[in-house]
Amino acid sequence: MFTGIVEEIGVIRQIRRGAHSSVLTIGADTVLSDLKIGDSVAVNGVCLTATSLGSDSFTADVMHETLRRSSLGSLAPGSRVNLERAMAANGRFGGHIVSGHIDGTGRIASTRRDDNAVWYTVETPAPLLRYIVEKGSITIDGISLTVATVEQDRFSVSVIPHTAQVTILGEKGPGDTVNLETDIIGKYVEKLLQPAPEPTGSRGVTLEFLAENGF
Repeated sequence: MFTGIVEEIGVIRQIRRGAHSSVLTIGADTVLSDLKIGDSVAVNGVCLTATSLGSDSFTADVMHETLRRSSLGSLAPGSRVNLERAMAANGRFGGHIVSGHIDGTGRIASTRRDDNAVWYTVETPAPLLRYIVEKGSITIDGISLTVATVEQDRFSVSVIPHTAQVTILGEKGPGDTVNLETDIIGKYVEKLLQPAPEPTGSRGVTLEFLAENGF
């Protein structure tokens, strides 16, 4: 589990591409301090597993499903990426509950400055937008942000200078693709509100069932 508070910006050193997968070598500093093989690292919001460690880098495998759902397939050597280690049990919960399981991608439609902040408007597919609510939480490229406005096919966030400086969001603009993870709580609530499927051959509790059993 992650919090959406980015720890540092890493750099893609090398990409080994397979038919439908990739192996990333990522240059880093802070996240390497206590990283072990098998640990999880969010790379632009995507939960990956460290498969090997170097003095100033680590590697991670990216499977087909992850490439299909995220923007990791568009990375190239030299690309900068947001990095966050999994949350420690004794850490502060500074952002919100982030699983690192990307729901899909969005496209930055526009940016505008508002005094010291920058507004980002992101066009979003309808299946994702249904889980995005005003003043709720959204993860953009692994960054925990608060949704400021929601429209029919897009939403907006306001980003403070510190966030823009310590993440790659400050380097992005109109036309760029970003990874999106919606608030997991909303998805669980929706699932729980759906009626559970009846077992095969079961009619459930009906008036006929009650009458047949003497009620």
